Amino acid sequence: MTVKVLIVEDEMLVAADLEASLEELGFQPIGVAADRESALRLAEERPDVALVDVNLLDGPTGPEIGRQLARDYDVAVVFVTANPGQVLPGPPETLGVMSKPCDPVSVGLLVAYALGCRHGQPVPPPRGLLTFH
Repeated sequence: MTVKVLIVEDEMLVAADLEASLEELGFQPIGVAADRESALRLAEERPDVALVDVNLLDGPTGPEIGRQLARDYDVAVVFVTANPGQVLPGPPETLGVMSKPCDPVSVGLLVAYALGCRHGQPVPPPRGLLTFH
């Protein structure tokens, strides 16, 4: 099964690093969205997981994007941001928040955790993830 991951990030170097890490780990990045409009357009490709920043090109729209991806598209959403406090306590439809930058191992563990949650399987959260549940 190919795991599709949406990256919602407006810093292109960070997005490229996440994309490369995901590909190395065998996941399929479906694209990078830098704002709400592009995130919802890419959501039509039905990602399994979304890694969402808080502050994007259109402002601090990450929490609402994450909520909408989880609610309307059944995506397992984790926030990856330099400002975790901006998303706390966190939209209840989403899973948690991790500080960036993230090394490739942490990215892999984060996606595995999100997939486990999506499929009702007990997967321990990776170190550094503040869970919302």
